[in-house]
Amino acid sequence: LLLKSSPSPQLSCLTTPLLIPGPGGAGISIHPSKAIIPRGDSLTVNCSNSCDQKSTFGLETVLIKEEVGRGDNWKVFQLRDVQEDIELFCYSNCHKEQTIASMNLTVYWFPEHVELAPLPLWQPVGEELNLSCLVSGGAPRAHLSVVLLRGEEELARQPVGKGEPAKVMFTVQSRREDHGTNFSCRWELDLRSQGLELFQNTSAPRKLQTYVLPSIDPHLEVPPIVEVGSRWPVNCTLDGLFPASDAKVYLVLGDQKLESNITYDGDSVLAKAWMEENEEGTHSLKCSVSLGEVSRRTQENVTVYSFPLPTLTLSPPEVSEWTTVTVECVARDGAVVKLNGTSAVPPGPRAQLKLNASASDHRSNFSCSAALEIAGQVVHKHQTLELHVLYGPRLDQRDCPGNWTWQEGSEQTLKCEAQGNPIPKLNCSRKGDGASLPIGDLRPVRREVAGTYLCRATSARGRVTREVVLNVLHGQNILDIVIPVVAVTLILGALGTAGYVYNYQRKIQKYELQKARKAQEEAALKLNAQSTPP
Repeated sequence: LLLKSSPSPQLSCLTTPLLIPGPGGAGISIHPSKAIIPRGDSLTVNCSNSCDQKSTFGLETVLIKEEVGRGDNWKVFQLRDVQEDIELFCYSNCHKEQTIASMNLTVYWFPEHVELAPLPLWQPVGEELNLSCLVSGGAPRAHLSVVLLRGEEELARQPVGKGEPAKVMFTVQSRREDHGTNFSCRWELDLRSQGLELFQNTSAPRKLQTYVLPSIDPHLEVPPIVEVGSRWPVNCTLDGLFPASDAKVYLVLGDQKLESNITYDGDSVLAKAWMEENEEGTHSLKCSVSLGEVSRRTQENVTVYSFPLPTLTLSPPEVSEWTTVTVECVARDGAVVKLNGTSAVPPGPRAQLKLNASASDHRSNFSCSAALEIAGQVVHKHQTLELHVLYGPRLDQRDCPGNWTWQEGSEQTLKCEAQGNPIPKLNCSRKGDGASLPIGDLRPVRREVAGTYLCRATSARGRVTREVVLNVLHGQNILDIVIPVVAVTLILGALGTAGYVYNYQRKIQKYELQKARKAQEEAALKLNAQSTPP
């Protein structure tokens, strides 16, 4: 130990001699009357005799002494290697009576060792912490005390009692801000009242680690059901930790520890992992958060299941038109399948549909949905197949219109497409010269493409033909069409006008006739009224 102040051993003595009177005024004195010296040091003691006749006198002690000087009525003694407190006596035999003088010799020495007893590895915040300072040696104990330090702050002070080593106890309330703080013990030997000074020394520090771990369990996020061989994320969180960065988080699936990525945010900790299990059944997933030799745990059960895709078959998968096709869907036991296109059937793992395939069914998709309840949740799997129907070539009005009329110089698109499976080969040639029909973009339309074309669609399943007429309006061609149209329009207009006039005249004639008939009726009534007598 290094002393904060390390003076050379010092001696403190009371210089006034202690005189004990005897008979006839004779007496014996001792000098110094009291003293305090370092342990193992030497002290010179003077015994003086005031007897008026020859007498014997000396120093009485159990210590090793050496007379180093004398006179008629005094003697000086050297005491060496003083190890403990003792009372010294000077005696004198005068007139057959003995007188004595005494002094107290106090020995001081520094503690050989001071130590703060080991602290708990972790201390909960808010709980009382008992600390022990161990002091070996040191005297006088009446002047020896121990100070408990938090950093450089003095927390408490107590005297050092008996015992080797002496144990001095302190109790403090642990705080959050005490985390990482050094605590230490300092002994103080205060000899200022003895004319010396204050001696002190401090133990090696010990660092305190405080923590807060909430009483709640971690929050574990995990899917209740997972499929064999699939990977699923797992999250485990806990809030209210201090210091969160010292928390340890473990994720364990069954007896397998998962590799986790742990992040800290303030007083929270988050552990992320991926779980993968290849064995069916219910497995236990545990999350453990440890801090300060205390752990919080939570557990969830995960059901690992196997649910293959349903088996969907088309028998046969490729058929000729008007052939019966059987569509069947089969799933594992316990599942319920639904096949599109089927009417209500009892639920079960199998469903079937029979279809008389037509050209419109080509490339139709048939889908099967299978549902399985696992641990209270319903899992769905889907399977889809495409039907191929073989049918002969077709050229209809929708895909290959039979008449086109365009203005010369305009920009148009001519469409003619054959349908069929296998896809038929289409050939369109103009009657007369065999020129090919310009299918696609016409930019611009030219009169040379006008004409009647014969289109042939051919495949392994047959052949069909269709005429396509392409009219291009231009110059005289337009007049030839417009003049007759105008003439027809004028004729129709004239006929319409004549009809209107004819109808109008008929209506007038009818009105005149009705008017004349009414006048005749009124005249007849008047005549009858005049011929009747009063």
